[in-house]
Amino acid sequence: MPHNELRKDYLLDRWVVIAVERARRPTDFVKKEKTTVKADLCPLCPGNEHMTPPAILIYKEANGRIEKTKDEDGIRYSDWTVRCIPNLYPAFTPPTTKEKMGEKIFKRRNYALALGHHEVLVESPNHDEHPSEARISQLVHVINAYIDRLKWFSTKPYVRYVSIFRNHGYEAGASLSHAHGQIIATPMIPRLVKEELKASMKYWRQKGECVFCQIINEERQGPRVIAENSDYVAFAPYASVHPMEFWLMPKRHRSSMLLLTEAEIENFAKILKTCLSGLKILLNDPPYNYGFHMDIREKSTQHYHWHLEVYPKLAVWAGFEKNTGIYINTVQPEKAAESLREAIQNLKA
Repeated sequence: MPHNELRKDYLLDRWVVIAVERARRPTDFVKKEKTTVKADLCPLCPGNEHMTPPAILIYKEANGRIEKTKDEDGIRYSDWTVRCIPNLYPAFTPPTTKEKMGEKIFKRRNYALALGHHEVLVESPNHDEHPSEARISQLVHVINAYIDRLKWFSTKPYVRYVSIFRNHGYEAGASLSHAHGQIIATPMIPRLVKEELKASMKYWRQKGECVFCQIINEERQGPRVIAENSDYVAFAPYASVHPMEFWLMPKRHRSSMLLLTEAEIENFAKILKTCLSGLKILLNDPPYNYGFHMDIREKSTQHYHWHLEVYPKLAVWAGFEKNTGIYINTVQPEKAAESLREAIQNLKA
């Protein structure tokens, strides 16, 4: 009889029980009925721009090329391709006075003010053009818009970290069903990323190489690979916290997306769509969250490696997980990878 396994994260001091004895097949998570967000009028659809704050970045197509602009002087553009707007209910807000911009504020260890930014990136004028269904050209625009915002945030002295994430489906926290992601710039490094940075720095000092590059080399040879192209590899991590969790990692060492080439951006769009399409087909478009892990500071360029983590919302963390910080995953990462590979092959067939 197979035994449950206790697995440790590659870097974090985080443990996961791979519960073989209570294992579930990936298809056990398929929902026959999906919870949808119903709205009589979508504020993110073209023609409803007056329902949102003015856009701070707009991509518009003109003569086959993308022009960048923003809403100003009372003008709201409706012929946009991608639109980035401030969140109506921000978790972090930018400084509004010179007093708040003072050095004294930024040196407070407790961060008395939640200085930063909270934005919504509307991924397409088409309401349902989510990444699993999007045109590659549209996904390229989305990734380029993320990079543009990263560049802007990297110039702000009060921003130390930029979180780019996506909530897909009501159960995953999406309050609007229109295709969109979010960006939050914070004055501190979040705990999980801070632990990754610390552990990867330690490894680099000891070994003289990037631990994430080593992870890629090992995972590419194993049973958890899901998809791969010339620039990226997708795999189910060894100690997956979430059932059907997978990561997308660039083969070329970079600490953030800021220096991606056009080819790398296009290949990232392709593997992202491929994997999310496989997940959609396999589990009937389940809710999920995804988040980028990266560091825009130059001090991390040698030892940190940006990547995207995708977490399908298929399980509920209960008392044991919340009380101990140890997670129980009822789907083996190897089985998750196998099922996603098969779903992707079915898409190509």
